[in-house]
Amino acid sequence: MCHPVHKQNQDINTLSYKSMDVLRPYSFLGSDNIMYMLKAEASFDSAHFLSGYDGKCRNIHGHRWRIEAVIKSSALIENGQQRGMVTDFSILKKDLKEAADNFDHALIYERGSLKENTLSCLRDENFRLIETTFRPTAENLAKYFYGILKNKGYSVDSVTVYETPNNCAVYMEDKA
Repeated sequence: MCHPVHKQNQDINTLSYKSMDVLRPYSFLGSDNIMYMLKAEASFDSAHFLSGYDGKCRNIHGHRWRIEAVIKSSALIENGQQRGMVTDFSILKKDLKEAADNFDHALIYERGSLKENTLSCLRDENFRLIETTFRPTAENLAKYFYGILKNKGYSVDSVTVYETPNNCAVYMEDKA
């Protein structure tokens, strides 16, 4: 367990941690496996359907999608304004929100899953349409958002996409 220890000749408000106490619970992992993890969330409302699916989800329906992104680092930034951080939460939250907002209040559909005349009618009505190259499942959206954050330079551990409050898909890359 990690115990704060008062250093001699220091103000009572200045605490430090015994390095051995911090590492002891994880010593079986080896020091290379110790990670800092940050989690940020964003959400969006949109509709989708699953073309070729034999069930209710073949129909257009909506969700309040929630994205949880976990960023990892084995070390903290040592200098500058972000000293002691993995990254600035405000930047991570902004990047994740920007990615989520791109899907907000739209119909997400897979390329080739709607007839051209259907698309034309939806466009004529000024509906917001987002065409993807993948079937818009929670699994594929988790992988998509993982890729966006990775391309922005984050060391992404995992991305979870909730389709409902109780059902989610998680994407992480194989560590092997």
